[in-house]
Amino acid sequence: MSESRKIILEIEDLDYYYRSDRKILENLSLKVEKGTRNVLLGSNGAGKSTLFFLLNGVYEPKKGKISFDEQEYRYDRKGNNFIRQKVGLVFQDPDVQLFASTVLDDVIFGPMNLGMTLPEAEAKARWALKEVGLEDYENEAPHILSHGQKKRVAIAGVLAMDPEIILMDEPTAGLDYEGTELLNRIIDQLTRQGKTLLISTHETDWALEWADYVYVLANEKIAAEGKPEAILGMENYRELGFGQPILIRIFKELWQNSFQSGFRTIGAFVEKLRKKDF
Repeated sequence: MSESRKIILEIEDLDYYYRSDRKILENLSLKVEKGTRNVLLGSNGAGKSTLFFLLNGVYEPKKGKISFDEQEYRYDRKGNNFIRQKVGLVFQDPDVQLFASTVLDDVIFGPMNLGMTLPEAEAKARWALKEVGLEDYENEAPHILSHGQKKRVAIAGVLAMDPEIILMDEPTAGLDYEGTELLNRIIDQLTRQGKTLLISTHETDWALEWADYVYVLANEKIAAEGKPEAILGMENYRELGFGQPILIRIFKELWQNSFQSGFRTIGAFVEKLRKKDF
């Protein structure tokens, strides 16, 4: 991680457990740089969703601390509002996140909860719905929408609060090809806006091409972190609970050699083949 980049989110020696005899996370530390694209990998049950709930202030650590821009989280009403304004969370299941009778009312809720006036919240909500391509759906009931549309409403609800960090928990889960492509365009737009993104996923091919940095959650802590080509090429990937991207698997099969950094996209891989640069 670059020394010159600003750390916007930090966890120090965090413990969290639902029962005192079973820790979900233990001695977990993590730093996220401002304006970067980050991926969180880990097997089902590793604690990725729990970690996101902690970062969004839904859960409070049993030990350790979390800081946004060097300000330690506080868990009173004022502190919770501050956390959720700065760190937005898009749930894996949008049905958990959506509750209002119309799409517009659902997206308005977050800004209103932060103290905006109704006109201010409506303006923010309409802007956010336009950002995700749902400006014509504001009067629809969320429950009649498709799964992909519900995900976009959930993203709009987070965008309307204008957070600096956006967490997405398995955003492509349950989406078809078209829905995934649309979601990727939304994510790319957020990147261009300078948002800091932390996305949990099992899609390692996408992570290799998209991410600036990868964290692996295993054995209750961040077990590995670094540049995607280094982390995703690790020999003990199975033990850490993720699969290797197809580009890395092809490279290893062809040359029976450990993966060397130098390409992260199909185009770059083909160029290496043309030049026999291996």
